[in-house]
Amino acid sequence: MRFSEILLIATTLTGVIWLLDALFLKPRRMMNVISPRGQSVKEPWWVEYSKSFFPILVVVFLLRSFLAEPFRIPSGSMHPLLLEGDFIIVNKYDYGLRLPIFDTKLLRVGDPKRGDVIVFKHVDNGESIDMIKRVIGLPNDHIQYKNKMVYINGEPMKQEFIKDTVDMNERGMIFPVRELIETLGSVKHTIYIHPDLQPSNYAFDDFIVPSNQYFVMGDNRDNSKDGRMWGFVPDKDIQGRAFGIWMSWDSITPRAHWWDIFTQGVRWNRLMTPIK
Repeated sequence: MRFSEILLIATTLTGVIWLLDALFLKPRRMMNVISPRGQSVKEPWWVEYSKSFFPILVVVFLLRSFLAEPFRIPSGSMHPLLLEGDFIIVNKYDYGLRLPIFDTKLLRVGDPKRGDVIVFKHVDNGESIDMIKRVIGLPNDHIQYKNKMVYINGEPMKQEFIKDTVDMNERGMIFPVRELIETLGSVKHTIYIHPDLQPSNYAFDDFIVPSNQYFVMGDNRDNSKDGRMWGFVPDKDIQGRAFGIWMSWDSITPRAHWWDIFTQGVRWNRLMTPIK
């Protein structure tokens, strides 16, 4: 069960208990319990807790549903922009207000733009998971991916060399990569290319993006399972635009001291940094 569903259940349950108490239970207590003058009748613990938590849960639920929601980066597909252990904030308002849980769009505010970093739902082996990638193709775009370069409507997206460096995959293997600046229209961002790997035969490397769908790729081009393999992201599955890192957590050794959490665990230089 997703956290948003648990939050909805908790909010609804505490709200119903509060309402039932106000309409039926409290009047009965006042009638059936003789209390000294000036002394209030004690509420049951479950009513007291519900009244305390309901306003907090409502605020959290509304903020997560309509304004912003936190997510955690689980993989290295967005290197060098995002690292494993980054906790990001996603703007849920930019692309329109959606009905919580059902994700039905109630109000269209805007659409994803080329170069946006988005979070969306993706079904993998029958399980719905949250993924984060960069928008490359908009509806009706002609996209080609050849020789590790993106072509949009026949125009190559310029790549500018920065430096040779190294990257680490999920298994802890280190391999050389080339860091480049890619230009997607008006958006410039860094990508990693593995110079020694031959281009893969992707299922989607020359196509037209369908209406109301988007084509996405990871910035770590040779270490990303993205639209080149499984296709497109429907508009209804987009959760929002990632716009900032509020916390970043690096792994530490099991023998580390508790204070190493602050010196080695938290990546202080990444806190509150924007995502572009």
